[in-house]
Amino acid sequence: MLSAARAAFAERGYDGASIRAIATAAGVDPALVHHYFGTKDKLFLAAVEAPVDPAQVLPEILAEGPDRLGENIVRMLLRVWDGPARPAGLALVRSALGSEWTARLLREFLVARVLRRVVGTLDLPPAEAEARGALVASQLIGVVMIRYVLRVEPLASAPPEQLVAAVAPTVQRYLTGEVVLPG
Repeated sequence: MLSAARAAFAERGYDGASIRAIATAAGVDPALVHHYFGTKDKLFLAAVEAPVDPAQVLPEILAEGPDRLGENIVRMLLRVWDGPARPAGLALVRSALGSEWTARLLREFLVARVLRRVVGTLDLPPAEAEARGALVASQLIGVVMIRYVLRVEPLASAPPEQLVAAVAPTVQRYLTGEVVLPG
């Protein structure tokens, strides 16, 4: 089932994949998929071996409103990556670097399950929301690559609050400030 789910999510994205189609590809009844995974969200998280469930962290990110989104996103990113989920996250990022298939899954996870939900709270036109989300993703992936994968100093060993102070204003500007949007 997970193999069929990975293929479906990689080929059609989260929104285009259905539990029924995944079950058919796996040769099982859709009820069996629901039995083991419950929801499409849970199946997706298992398929990408996500280090964290966005549903568990998004309420905290969104709790203080749009003016604190940048700070809350960066703080949560660092908390997740500095915690026990780091090995799973590193495995996913490293796999994505060498495999277009895994890169598509990671992109779906980051865009469809995290950034779309955050940017969706800002009441933006779809094209602007997509562009702002992509800019935020560039910053977050950059922090992950520099701090956790390449371990470039002084960012690799900087206290989390210093990174929040340094990076969050840029993320906030990408979300709500003046930017020249690509596209």
